[in-house]
Amino acid sequence: MLRRGIVAVVFAGALAVSAMAADVVVRVAPPRAVVERPGRAPHRGWVWTPGYQRWDGRAYVWSPGSWVAPPRPHARWVAAHWVRRGGEWVFVAGHWR
Repeated sequence: MLRRGIVAVVFAGALAVSAMAADVVVRVAPPRAVVERPGRAPHRGWVWTPGYQRWDGRAYVWSPGSWVAPPRPHARWVAAHWVRRGGEWVFVAGHWR
């Protein structure tokens, strides 16, 4: 019984990782970004990561921005965005450079 539970957990984890790695492709153009007013950084050196429109499988949903600590000195945040490829829109997740 314990072995079945372990197999189920491993399978669920693998499924979650593969779902995160999959490209999000949508045929509907994303709406305009929401104008956010981030205010002051909570700590010196933190970076504002702007919000973005994410696809929930049926519609776009606004995912608000947040202040984050960079993972290393001089790291630069590349904001999440949508790229048009043919008649579809492909999501590019935000990431550090």
